[in-house]
Order: sequence, then structure tokens, then C-alpha cells
Amino acid sequence: MSVAIMTIVSYDYVLQFEKEVQFVWGRRWTVMTCLYLVVRYFGLFLAIVSACWGGLSYMSEAVSYPVIVMMQWCFSIYFCLAEVILIWRIYALYNQSKPILYVLLGLFIPVVAFYIAVDVFLWSRPEAFSVQEIIITPNIKYCASSFHMGPMFAIYTSIPVICYDTFLAVLAIAILRKHLKERSELGMRPNIYVVMIVRYHVIYFVLNLACQIFMVVLWANLPV
Repeated sequence: MSVAIMTIVSYDYVLQFEKEVQFVWGRRWTVMTCLYLVVRYFGLFLAIVSACWGGLSYMSEAVSYPVIVMMQWCFSIYFCLAEVILIWRIYALYNQSKPILYVLLGLFIPVVAFYIAVDVFLWSRPEAFSVQEIIITPNIKYCASSFHMGPMFAIYTSIPVICYDTFLAVLAIAILRKHLKERSELGMRPNIYVVMIVRYHVIYFVLNLACQIFMVVLWANLPV
């Protein structure tokens, strides 16, 4: 599984690298350019670490515990950086509307504070989860995490994130509908960049929703 995940992720990065050089590296750098590259390669780093911890290489219990704590904090940072990109895109779609930006940031700051509080509460407490070594054969063994708080906590903590992402997706879809209606009335084709941005918003929403559901399954210790 780890090898398959690494193969898929690496293939995507290699496949898109030429376009990245053309449309990102070859243009004038901005704050959004730097943020995009950080999110892109930080995500690759997390995928590599996750694959290594997930069985690509053996890690003892003493090593696995700090690694998974580091991974969870990094995933939270990655989420926040990705959300900033989505906020900036919504801001651009709404013609750089200051009220829209203030509302999005005003709702996002509590979500970030909530993420920090949850990470501190969970990953700084060994009684919340543990790492156990599983021996299949004398030569094949790996470490797996086990959560001890039940699924309800994961459900409650996922609600603010899902609500915020739903709000972003609704804003994106609303501006797309308005854009398509205006273009249709003028007999013009839709702007491909507007359609692409909204498409990625919806994809991100679906993937993040699946991630939250997966976390609930893990906290419930259900078989996956």
C-alpha cells in the first residue's frame, strides 16, 4: 500500500512538473507563488514520511510515536496553508471584495485556533493514543497507532472544519453560477480559469470530507 501511494504521488508530481516550471517557476514570483510551492512540496514531504511510517521502512515504537505526532502537527499546518490558498482564490473570484475577505478570515482564525487546541489536547497526551509494534513474522513487523477516545471526539472536532469548507465551496459554486449566467446572456464561453478554480474547490471539499470521515473511522478503531 505504501509503495502504491508513493508511486501515485510521485507520478503526479513528475507529470505536472513541466507545467509547474512553465506557469510557476518561469513567472514573476508573488506571495501566492511561494505559498503554492510550499503547499505542493510540503505535501510531498508528508506523503513520503507517511509512506515510510506506514510500512515502507521499519520504525520502532520509540521512533514511531514522535514521528506520528510530528505528522499530525504537519498535517494541521498543511491544512491551514491550503485553506489560505482557497481563501485567496475566493477573494480573487469576488473581484477582491474586502467584505468577503474579512468574513473569510474572521471565520478562519477561530478554525486555526481550534486546530491548535485540538492538536495540543490530543498529541501531547500519551493516553489519547499509543503506538504498538505488530509482529507478523520474525522478519516482518511494523508499528500501528491505536486511539483510545472513541469516535465522538473526532466527529465533534471535524464539524467546524467541514462547515468552513462547505461555506467556501458554496461561495465558489455561487460565483460560478453567476459567471455562467452572465456569459450565457452575452453568448460567450465561460472563463476557463474560473471553471478550473471552482472545480478544484469542489474536489478539495470532497477529499477533505473523506479525510475527516477516515479520521473518525480510525478513532473508532474500525477495520480499514
